[in-house]
Amino acid sequence: MTAPHARYRRAVAIPAGMAMATALAFLPNTTATAADEAPAAVSADATTPLSYVVNVKSGHGTSAYVKKAVGKAGGTIVTSYDQIGVIVVHSSNPDFAKTVRKVRGVQSAGATRTKPLPAATTGDLGTPKALSAAEVAEAEAPAGQDPLQPQQWDLPAIKADKAHEKSLGSKKVTVAVIDTGVDDTHPDIAPNFDRKASVNCVSGKPDTADGAWRPGASESPHGTHVAGEIAAAKNGVGMTGVAPGVKVSGIKVSNPDGFFYTEAVVCGFVWAAEHGVDVTNNSYYTDPWYFNCGDDPDQKALLDAVGRASRYAEKKGAVNVAAAGNENYDLSADEITDPSSPNDTTPGDRTVDPSECLDIPTQLPGVVTVASTGAKGIKSSFSNYGLGVADIAAPGGDSTAYQKPEAPATSGLILGTLPGGKWGYMAGTSMASPHVAGVAALIKSTHPYASPALVKALLYAEADATPCTDPYDIDADGKIDAVCEGSKNRNGFYGWGIADALDAVTK
Repeated sequence: MTAPHARYRRAVAIPAGMAMATALAFLPNTTATAADEAPAAVSADATTPLSYVVNVKSGHGTSAYVKKAVGKAGGTIVTSYDQIGVIVVHSSNPDFAKTVRKVRGVQSAGATRTKPLPAATTGDLGTPKALSAAEVAEAEAPAGQDPLQPQQWDLPAIKADKAHEKSLGSKKVTVAVIDTGVDDTHPDIAPNFDRKASVNCVSGKPDTADGAWRPGASESPHGTHVAGEIAAAKNGVGMTGVAPGVKVSGIKVSNPDGFFYTEAVVCGFVWAAEHGVDVTNNSYYTDPWYFNCGDDPDQKALLDAVGRASRYAEKKGAVNVAAAGNENYDLSADEITDPSSPNDTTPGDRTVDPSECLDIPTQLPGVVTVASTGAKGIKSSFSNYGLGVADIAAPGGDSTAYQKPEAPATSGLILGTLPGGKWGYMAGTSMASPHVAGVAALIKSTHPYASPALVKALLYAEADATPCTDPYDIDADGKIDAVCEGSKNRNGFYGWGIADALDAVTK
């Protein structure tokens, strides 16, 4: 069951009752195992530069030598992250990467896109189902709840409502939303927003201008929705986040066309690492390749760069949480057909081995990979899965026709904040990941000195073990839609289980 739209990936907007999730990212149905199977990259010419990452040994010595060689090869350095050995470069030389790879000290180098700057415009993304002003005004909740909380079936699904009776989380903990930008003026986000940990990284270089982290009027509300799911304040207004007492920051890495390019993602992780972030949420895949294969020199460079950046963030104390994807792929399969890469020019079918060709940052070592569940507590129709790949599961919503919540909730989607002081429904593993990020923030609040490794160990140990759903026929048409492998304690649909917010604040 693959959503047939191209977009930046991990979000799905499903109108209530719609049978199929619509991915807001590029669909990964591929399996490119050899560089010559991948679609040909678009070469730069003398007037249209491409963006590159050049990876060297960390430290100033090697970097300084390589920087001179970059200039000789026709490159202009945008910025350099010497602490992880990643240099961001623009060049109009079509042979730039090939030339630089031969330079002493260069470990890998490659184009971060297949379309010369600026990136091509893609089709519009799925639109969230926004609540009307009347619906918001008429919302009523029991004492002690925010007005829209009765519509949030996802909170009791992970026992967050019970957790809030014990703790809302610590203001000393910050979750960074590495995404399309966050509207910090929203009344549910403003009380918990961490400006010092917020930035615009779209160019690959930090832009610290006030408000640079906000989405533009025509840009996706995705990051704002995610931020509210994590830390919407318990303030008598709107909805309640999973960890309504922690801080949330916005690290904008998506360009106006909705692409998450490597240089921006690297910048985002490094910024989080150096600004005291405790958890990062990553509800996207790094464009333009859904899967990045190490036998392709360009894709290898992207794997190296983002891998270095994510490891650096973890080394500095951050737990990195990422969405598993929305294409109902078995990421533990021997082969996957990817029809969507490269998504910034002309994609073409390729076959990849997902153990060799990785979705980044989702499949990078150390990253918490989150699958999605619906209101009935089973795998969402769209959620990717895979034994040994999916680490944990959490509510991401599903078609209300497939998984209808119990009253008073009416939608099987996930409620979140939208720019401009609004609220609305979305669904996807994009929505599942922030639930886990919120639970990780509660664990960090309970155990302030816990290392990322310990936070992850507690996250998995405290998860509610959930057995495979077998048979899995989500649309009841008599056909099996996915096959789950593994035991109750760890399997391909739910990993170690469904995240548990109550245990996070009591154990």
